[in-house]
Amino acid sequence: MSDMSTFPNGLDALEARLRQDLAWLELPAKAWVPPRVVDGHRVVDAVIIGAGMAGLVASAMLKRLGVANHIVLDKAPAGREGPWVTFARMRTLRSPKQLTGPAMGVPALTFRAYYEALHGHDAWVALEKAPRETWMDYLVWYRRVLDLPVRNATTVDAILTRGDGLLDVVCRQEDRTETTIARHVVLATGRDGLGGPFVPPIADEIDPKFWAHSADAIDFAALRGKRVAVVGAGASAMDNAATALEAGVARLDMFVRRTDLPRINKFTGIGSQGVVHGFAGLPDNWKWRFVDYAMRAQTPPPRASVLRVSAFPQAHLHLGSPITALAQDDDHLVVTTPKGRHSVDFLIFGTGFKVDLTSRPELAAVASHIRLWRDRFPVPADMRNGELEGSPDLGDAFEFLEAEPGACPALAKIHCFNFPATLSHGKLTGDIPAISEGADRLARGIVRALFVADRERHFADLKAFDTPELLGDEWADADAREEVSDAT
Repeated sequence: MSDMSTFPNGLDALEARLRQDLAWLELPAKAWVPPRVVDGHRVVDAVIIGAGMAGLVASAMLKRLGVANHIVLDKAPAGREGPWVTFARMRTLRSPKQLTGPAMGVPALTFRAYYEALHGHDAWVALEKAPRETWMDYLVWYRRVLDLPVRNATTVDAILTRGDGLLDVVCRQEDRTETTIARHVVLATGRDGLGGPFVPPIADEIDPKFWAHSADAIDFAALRGKRVAVVGAGASAMDNAATALEAGVARLDMFVRRTDLPRINKFTGIGSQGVVHGFAGLPDNWKWRFVDYAMRAQTPPPRASVLRVSAFPQAHLHLGSPITALAQDDDHLVVTTPKGRHSVDFLIFGTGFKVDLTSRPELAAVASHIRLWRDRFPVPADMRNGELEGSPDLGDAFEFLEAEPGACPALAKIHCFNFPATLSHGKLTGDIPAISEGADRLARGIVRALFVADRERHFADLKAFDTPELLGDEWADADAREEVSDAT
């Protein structure tokens, strides 16, 4: 058992230990990718879109493997990437605190190391789960201590193919637009990375001032004293309901289609290194069976989130109550379910996200060429699933595949490292438990592709390398000495 008294106390000491660990491991590897210049511009080996957890660990893995010439772009200001301090409204992470997440197998990079360095071992023992703001602080530290090349306040407007096999990434910062030429692009764009928030069509004719999606910026203070309804009962629905209650709403109604809340977290229950590394090797029908079953079972909201809501007497849960009609009535909405009608002042849809490549402007030039699972797999009639059918069919390094072979070869250089990769690779691209393993698979695939593409240059370097290890004075040829002796 380790002596915890020897653990670094304070971030300075932890960072010193991290530098030592990386030096002993000879990390990061030396840069090895030959530079490339096109039209007077240095080509970037990889552009990562998104600087949340997935984008940061993807960057760290590429840097670790010697792909130093890459950048990470995020539209958010520094410190507000991802959901943690924006639309995530839970008090703590759902994941157990000890999961190593983006640490890439380096102990000094773990959340535990970070937390204990700041607060001590006793505080770690007392901690139940990581507060979401603290997790964001950890990711900010992770980015800084690894010196990752993130550019904030940068929006990607388009990914365009080029005749030379490279990609143009059209970026915008405020009113300035520039184009970066890239060899590979990684979409580390999170849960809604290939689509967006899902709102049922029943809201189409309702003035947006009366409703929001749970991923939107919501002025909860403005809801004080009002009647608020939430559609859904997943984690985000519960967290938004709790936030509204804590802001002082007069009444909170939750409308749920199911007759009971799901209670068992299926995928977490079978989590193992076998699932992490073995899922991608499953036959198509088995991949579909696993993911479709888990989706139908649904993931229950955390117990703490439910208790956070039920603690308020003005909270009302309506099971078996899908919304059958929604109408505006002067200054409020009327919600109709099979069990009755309810007047509400504001409605929050906790209805999740959709996969819809055509809704992503940055993919407009290539979306029609991307092969989907519906193109690959004859879906059984009893397992129809629109989200899975619209998920991209991905290669070994999360790269898009062509719907029509040869129509858009550049797709092999665009990597889908976000939630819709689940059907092809398992849960490696968004959740904390296996994010390092996913980034490792991604980075190794990019490294392989870069090396193969530059094989002529590497072979030329092989032939040109002429630094001798032996100088020729280490020995004398015994037969040559005998020949000289015989001659004399």
